[in-house]
Amino acid sequence: MPLKLTTWNINSVRLRIDLVAKFIKAKRPDVLCLQETKCPDDAFPLKRFKRLGYEHVTLNGQKGYHGVAIISRHPFEASSFRNFCGKIDCRHLSVVLGERAGLRDPITLHNFYVPAGGDEPDAEINPKFGHKLSFLDEMRDCEDLRPARSQRAILVGDLNVAPLEHDVWSHKQMIKVISHTPIECEKLNAARKTGGWIDSMRVHTPEPTKLYTWWSYRAQDNWRDADRGRRLDHIWTSDAIADRVSMIAIAKNYRGAVRPSDHVPVTATIEA
Repeated sequence: MPLKLTTWNINSVRLRIDLVAKFIKAKRPDVLCLQETKCPDDAFPLKRFKRLGYEHVTLNGQKGYHGVAIISRHPFEASSFRNFCGKIDCRHLSVVLGERAGLRDPITLHNFYVPAGGDEPDAEINPKFGHKLSFLDEMRDCEDLRPARSQRAILVGDLNVAPLEHDVWSHKQMIKVISHTPIECEKLNAARKTGGWIDSMRVHTPEPTKLYTWWSYRAQDNWRDADRGRRLDHIWTSDAIADRVSMIAIAKNYRGAVRPSDHVPVTATIEA
C-alpha cells in the first residue's frame, strides 16, 4: 500500500496549528513528523489532530525550545526516543509501523531535529557549534541508526545541514556559513554513509538541480524572488526500502503562507 510520510520543521506547533491543519486537509499524509514543536507534551494540540483524523501521536517536547512529534493516521507497534550529547533537549523520536498500520513488513521511522549550531562556525568560541558537531558524531556512532541490510527503515527531519554544493543558493558564498561548512557536511555525510542510508531526495532530484526546503525569515516578502534557500530537511531510507520511494514532493508554497515556518513540508510516497 502507498504510505505518505511528511517531515516539517513547524517552528511552534501551537502558533501554526491552523497552517498544519490546512496542509493535512489538502495532502492527507499518513504520517507527519514535526520538528521544533516548542511545546511541552501536556500542552500539545492533540484534540485538533484527532478531529483531523490523526489519533496516534507520540511526543518528545519541552517548553519553548526544540521538540519533536510523530502524528499518524495508523497505530504504532512501538515508540521510543534517545538523548544525545548528555542533554535532555527533545531532538529525537522513533516509531515502528507494522501490521496495525496495514504493513506486511515493519518500517522503523526516526524523526530528528539536529542542533542549528549558532552563528559562528568555530567550536572553540561557540559552544552551540561544538554541540552540533558532537551530535552529528553521535548519530554516526549510534548502533540503532545502522539498520541491517534487510531492515526497512526511514530517517527524516531537520538535520540542519545542506551537505551538497547544490543544496544551497551559492556554494561559494555559503561555505563559511553554518549549515554548509565543510566540517558539518563531512560529519552529516559520515553519519549517512556509516548507517548505510540513501538520500532519497537526491535520488529523485540529482545534482546539479538546486533543491531547497528552507528560506530565511530575513528575506521577508522577497524570499521567492531572491530564492536564497538551503536544503536542511532530509528523507533518508535504508537500502531495503530505497527502491520503494516513488515520489518526493517539496511544498514550497507553504513558505508564502500567512505567518509561515521558514521550513516547508517535504513528503515521500512509499510503495510499502
